[in-house]
Amino acid sequence: MEQNEIYLIDLWHIFRREWRWFIAALAVVLGLTFAWLHTTRSQWEANAWIQVGQVASAPPGQDIKTEPMLRVTARVQSAEFQDEVIRRLGLAPESAEAALYRSSMKTDPQFYANFFKLTVRAYSAAQANDLAKASVDTLQTIHRGIDALPLKLAHDRLEELESNLRIGLADRDRLMTTTASADRTAAALAGVLLASKNEEIRALQQAHSELLVRLAPNYTYETSMPWPIAVSGGRVFPNGVLTLGIGVVLGLFLGGVAAIARNALRRRSTKVSPLGTH
Repeated sequence: MEQNEIYLIDLWHIFRREWRWFIAALAVVLGLTFAWLHTTRSQWEANAWIQVGQVASAPPGQDIKTEPMLRVTARVQSAEFQDEVIRRLGLAPESAEAALYRSSMKTDPQFYANFFKLTVRAYSAAQANDLAKASVDTLQTIHRGIDALPLKLAHDRLEELESNLRIGLADRDRLMTTTASADRTAAALAGVLLASKNEEIRALQQAHSELLVRLAPNYTYETSMPWPIAVSGGRVFPNGVLTLGIGVVLGLFLGGVAAIARNALRRRSTKVSPLGTH
């Protein structure tokens, strides 16, 4: 057996002999851990689920959403968007609160459900909620501007269909009156015109109904939150239990290292001592 091999019983004797060093190292690590926990600013987290708006009157084959999901998440993570949110809340751009908001911003897009989760952190629960809400409000403002023209065109088209439908119905009534009161030749011509007018009215009614359905709230809506903002019940950083656990494990490890190192120095000094006194 090599003389420098260490067994469990040897470790026990080392810890019994050098327990002061073990306790000292453990105490230092735990002291630093407690100090870090009490000096580090606590952080709270807020989650907002955002549904991207859409205008269903887009041409066939075109994406009816206000913006594609990837573009929305890229916009939210851009410096320009985040600076606008910070200005909206009156925070200083170079403040610690603004820096934490930028660094903690996360998005989790759900492509098939047409919404994404936005996560931000702040140094208080109220501020985390305010930052999440301001982010949603800023995105809503941008998307309202994007949707303004398509919505105006859709409503203009709806008014045009309604006007044409009123004119068509009035023309049909006149043709029906002519058919009933005119002679045979005029009635036959009016009948042909009446059939054509009926086809035109049916086409207008169908287009009007389809556009009404497309503009219904089920298919056309603005960017919104399906659920309220969720703020963490307690601080999410630093995690007290996890930090203390890591501190205890690290303290035990460093305490063991300190005890073994001290024992090795003691043994070396014991071996050198007789040579020095010879």
